[in-house]
Amino acid sequence: MACHQRSTSLPSFSYSTELNVEQELQTLKAQTSSPSATIGTACDGLRRLGDVYSCIEEMMCLPSNQALTGQRKMVEEELEKSLVLIDLCNTMQESLAELKTSVQELCLVLKRRDSVAAQLKIKSFVRLAKKTQKPLKKTTSKATAEVCSCRVVKLLAEGRETAVSLLETTSLLLALLPKQIGSPIASKWSLVSKKFQKTRVICEEQQLQALEHSIGDLEDGIEFLFTRLIQSRVTVLNILSS
Repeated sequence: MACHQRSTSLPSFSYSTELNVEQELQTLKAQTSSPSATIGTACDGLRRLGDVYSCIEEMMCLPSNQALTGQRKMVEEELEKSLVLIDLCNTMQESLAELKTSVQELCLVLKRRDSVAAQLKIKSFVRLAKKTQKPLKKTTSKATAEVCSCRVVKLLAEGRETAVSLLETTSLLLALLPKQIGSPIASKWSLVSKKFQKTRVICEEQQLQALEHSIGDLEDGIEFLFTRLIQSRVTVLNILSS
């Protein structure tokens, strides 16, 4: 979405950007609710939503939208709700860091061919994956965008709603990750030939490295969105204080 290309006509730029933002939010909502969503689409969605917030920030800085100060109560309410989303992103970042560390530890155990330790690490990974869903269960019900006459505030509310939905989809995908590493890695090696053990360990190590890479991509996506949310919040606060 080409949000940063300015038009010579400010009203025209604002109208065009608003349509682009609304269309992109609708597309992202459809993708997050799709049963075929993957970690790849979630990573892409997080980055695209970050770009959407950049576009909304540009709209807020236009002279025609400085009327935000006239909607102070509504804007302040949205700022309060944005804090919940920022905290949620921060919590998700911490959970992903824990998951990545867990995968790294499992990889080390796998190299030692310690199946008992591997089973314990897998149980820890499963527990951490499930843990990512807890904060979202408390937040999702509060994420409904309200009817608002101010178009920028309305877009901020819709963006917040989309973000929570996207994070919820991400946590559901994370909860499915243990199935990729469970049974094969947790099984015993004692009755398997040394040659087969070595080949198998290499294969499983590659799977874990791919898993670690996927978690890292999600970390980057959420960090990108987190940064855009902070910038957007700062812009709103500056407008209100001007």
